[in-house]
Amino acid sequence: MPRSVRVLGPAVLITVAIAATFAALAFGGGADAQLIQDPGAITRYGVPIAKLLTNLSAAGMIGALVLAVWALSPKRREFDLALDVAAASAAVMTVASAATAFFTFLLVTAVPFDLSDDFGQKLGQFVTTIELGQAWLATTLIAAAVTVLCFAVRNHTALVFVTALAVAALVPMAQQGHAAGAAGHNAAISALGLHLVFAAAWLGGLLTIVLMKRTLGAERLVVVLTRYSTVALVCFIVVAVSGYASAALRIGTLDELATPYGGLVVVKVTALIALGLFGAVQRRFLIGRMTRGAGTAGGGAFWWLVVGELVFMGLASGVAAALARTATPVAEAAGSLARTPAEILTGEPLPPWPEYFRFFTEFKPDLLWVVACGFGIFFYLAGVLRLRRRGDHWPVYRAVLWVAGLLLLAYVTSGGVNAYEQYLFSAHMLGHMALTMAVPVLLVPGAPVTLAARAIRPRKDGSRGGREWILLAVHSKFAGFIANPIVAAVLFAGSLWVFYYTPLFRWSMLDHIGHEWMVTHFLITGYLFVQSLIGIDPVPYRLPYPFRLLLLLGTMAFHAFFGLAIMSGTGLFLADWYGAMGWGTDALVDQQLGGGIAWSVGEIPTVALAITVAVQWARSDEKESKRLDRHADRTGDAELAAYNARLAAIAEHDTRTP
Repeated sequence: MPRSVRVLGPAVLITVAIAATFAALAFGGGADAQLIQDPGAITRYGVPIAKLLTNLSAAGMIGALVLAVWALSPKRREFDLALDVAAASAAVMTVASAATAFFTFLLVTAVPFDLSDDFGQKLGQFVTTIELGQAWLATTLIAAAVTVLCFAVRNHTALVFVTALAVAALVPMAQQGHAAGAAGHNAAISALGLHLVFAAAWLGGLLTIVLMKRTLGAERLVVVLTRYSTVALVCFIVVAVSGYASAALRIGTLDELATPYGGLVVVKVTALIALGLFGAVQRRFLIGRMTRGAGTAGGGAFWWLVVGELVFMGLASGVAAALARTATPVAEAAGSLARTPAEILTGEPLPPWPEYFRFFTEFKPDLLWVVACGFGIFFYLAGVLRLRRRGDHWPVYRAVLWVAGLLLLAYVTSGGVNAYEQYLFSAHMLGHMALTMAVPVLLVPGAPVTLAARAIRPRKDGSRGGREWILLAVHSKFAGFIANPIVAAVLFAGSLWVFYYTPLFRWSMLDHIGHEWMVTHFLITGYLFVQSLIGIDPVPYRLPYPFRLLLLLGTMAFHAFFGLAIMSGTGLFLADWYGAMGWGTDALVDQQLGGGIAWSVGEIPTVALAITVAVQWARSDEKESKRLDRHADRTGDAELAAYNARLAAIAEHDTRTP
């Protein structure tokens, strides 16, 4: 069995996936003939099959790159082999996504295929001017670029950017996974995007290990499997959570599980549960046996388990491809029935009237940040627990502040502020101020970099884990540049004007990707600024304490001027958005309220920062005094005695000189 697993594993995966796709299409009616302008059976089945191959090849591409970046050593042949797998997978994805674009064109236009110039012009128009065609063209071009880069790039650090580009190939697929006019469109993008990326890393990582089995060898295999197992556990959790969120948006109620779409969801959930059980057995028993040398180099039972995992992964992949062509119980065209201008603009049902208590009772979860905050709290507390188990000290207040900061971040991105920020400029500005000032003031004293450097075990085989990547990023020239106090202050204050007085603001409102960029940008710029003032983690340069206070006061004065400019302004930001909501509120008055929030709410973190800087300054002086006293005790005031002797010598010299 171990000798044939390299061939049997991928073959089983592809065979089961294709068979599951055909069976699910037949059950759900996803490939049934259309009543009007039917494009033919080849096109109806070609779309889901081509998309299945796109998904599987994307998994091979992303999984192999993640494994190379996270688990493999550039000093060994395994590293180059993983990149070869990624390059081959990316090449297949290029062809498969191009085929998906072609079949999608035939499906939506019902234009019969021929070799005429007219057909080519229509196809070219589809992929260059129609949003659906542009999405598949972008996916194809990105996959082609990754193919070339996987052959050309062998630098370990540069591969991080190649991996990010590979993940970006899935973004157009996530954006077209839910009707733009339907309720829950933004939530669906986040859920589907997370689902695609982490499922790809999970499946592709396992497939890459299977293909590299002979190269790794028995001892090295256990090391790589242990690292992959951690990645797989994280992927399982994210895939399960995002899958549930996607299903809830499309099914609505439990009664809809009786529909064909619901039945396919049940099959996919069953496959996911089975994969979770496989992972638990692999993590808790088989890897341990292989580590202790209880099994052979191939680990017969382990490889049987791997083939079983690939069977269920193929089943889940095939059902997922068919689900994309199956009618959902919750109609995606519901957004066209919106009755208010606000619903027409946002595509979302209106929340209740924004009374103050609603900001604490309404929720609009952003799954991306819910998952990020959840893992941030878990890994931080796990690091603290590891330190305490080996007898090291870690201040409790740091953990408390870190958890509080991430809980506040989760609230801002998923609570009442997020529920109203699309409709009210004041709510948007409240979230902005919290992201750029309140959250960083809590997170920075948590010293996450210091904790990671102390708690994560270092790698000694040339590969890079969490500790190595974090320290590399912190000590990079780019990080040193943006962490400079002056640069951080310019980014912090200048971003306000650049964002609100350029098309970036509109992009953040109209595009979910723009919204996520906005949250990330203001969180990072706020963190860098606070880190330059009161940070504990190491940075290349810190200002003396008096200059820190001056920098804080100067930046906050600039910040207050921005708020006053909005308060006194008479023109609306995004008049065709906030001014067209028709929600019974005066948009200009609400905007001026937002300016007041920018001016006043920022004062509370400013005071907290000023007090913290002053306390650190006093403690620094106190520590320096204690250090000098201890030095004097050790040397018997040798420096003072030398200084007095020098003064005496000068005085004696003066008395002898006419």
